[in-house]
Amino acid sequence: MNKHITALAIDDEELCNRALDVEVRKYCPEIQMIGTYTDPREGMQAIIAQRPDIVFLDIEMPWLNGFELLDKLQPIRFEVIFVTAYNEYALKAFRSKVLDYLLKPVEPADLVDAVYRAIEKIHRKSRSEELE
Repeated sequence: MNKHITALAIDDEELCNRALDVEVRKYCPEIQMIGTYTDPREGMQAIIAQRPDIVFLDIEMPWLNGFELLDKLQPIRFEVIFVTAYNEYALKAFRSKVLDYLLKPVEPADLVDAVYRAIEKIHRKSRSEELE
């Protein structure tokens, strides 16, 4: 039994959130987008309340950057896909165990690849929990 995969996006740029929401709905129909947030503090509260499977996360944001947000949510129980305009954070991102790192503007093929890897990882985790 495959559970529905949920996702939310946190990016201080509303247009980026809207574009990502449209692309996820178009290219990844098995993902249910449950919210987009421009304020990372509100996004963090949404993660706690809604427990999404995947979080699309910008890095450079006011109040709380993407790394600080993840630090406050330890242990991380969701897959993280960074979506950012800055490539200089890639190494730090992968060291922090994020699933993928997409550069804006996001290429549909890269989005689909990242989402399918996230889905596969979520299903593997779910199957191993069922076996235990």
